Order: sequence, then C-alpha cells, then structure tokens
Amino acid sequence: MDWKRWFRHLFATRAALRRAFPPGTLTSIETAIAESERHHSGEIRVAIEAGLDPHHVRRGHSPRERALEVFAHLAVWDTDANNGVLVYVLLADRDVEIVADRGYNGRVSAEEWGSVCKAMESCFRAGRFEQGTLEGIARVSDLVAVHFPAGPGARNPDELPNRPALL
Repeated sequence: MDWKRWFRHLFATRAALRRAFPPGTLTSIETAIAESERHHSGEIRVAIEAGLDPHHVRRGHSPRERALEVFAHLAVWDTDANNGVLVYVLLADRDVEIVADRGYNGRVSAEEWGSVCKAMESCFRAGRFEQGTLEGIARVSDLVAVHFPAGPGARNPDELPNRPALL
C-alpha cells in the first residue's frame, strides 16, 4: 500500500475542498459551463472530490475508476445525444479525469482529453484551482463544439446541472 497516498486522502477534508473551491469559484465554474453550452449541444458536468474513502485507497482504487463510478452515479451518460462529458477532480491526488459518453467515440481521442487533464493538473499543482478548471471547461467546450455544434436557432435544453457536484 502507498502510505503517502493513504495519508493524503485521510486528511483531504471538506474544509480543504472548500478552500480550493470556495463558493465564488463554484459560481464561476457554473457560469462558465452555462456559457459554453450556448456554443454546442453537449453537456459538461464537473465533479470535485476531496479524497477517496480509506478503504478505496487501501485497495488501490485509481482516480480513473472513481471517475467512471461518478460518471454513472451522476447520470452523465443520460443525455439524448450521448454527448455528456464529466470532468472529475480528485483533490487529494491533484488528478483530473475526463469521461466522455459514447457519442465521442471515434471523434475525440484519449490524447485530446488527456491534454485537457494535464493542463488543469498543472494549474492545480500551482494552487490555481479556479483558473485551471475554467481553462479546462473552455478546452472541453472547444472539443465538444467541433462534434456537437449548436444548430442555428436550435433549442438546447440543459440536461445536466451546471453547478459542480461536490462529493
């Protein structure tokens, strides 16, 4: 077992999450998602988690595995066009994972999503959580807009909440 990781997750508290993502930052993220969704028909959802349960850390649960669980739990897959995207942040590991619904298969490569994650993680390492998340949303939005552009005059219902989910 990786004891450093175990202790990082043990001490990753809701208070640490609130310091990194205070209410004003959450509102900025929500606004950025709403604005981005005016330019495409995709759905972007952000989920932020302070740390994993010690049981999951002990079992070697990866951030990717957790992101897939959150994708299902938040029903990001449940959009009409199968074009939901989850941006999952695991604060204790400073890790970002992107899980995209099957509508992106063969359209957006793992490398493209990974590039967004790396840029966000770089900002997070420097303590710039709001900037990193907003830049990530903008880059995800650009990728989504290429494959699911907003049609002229098309009705684009908001199928998923824009407010980040704090887990």
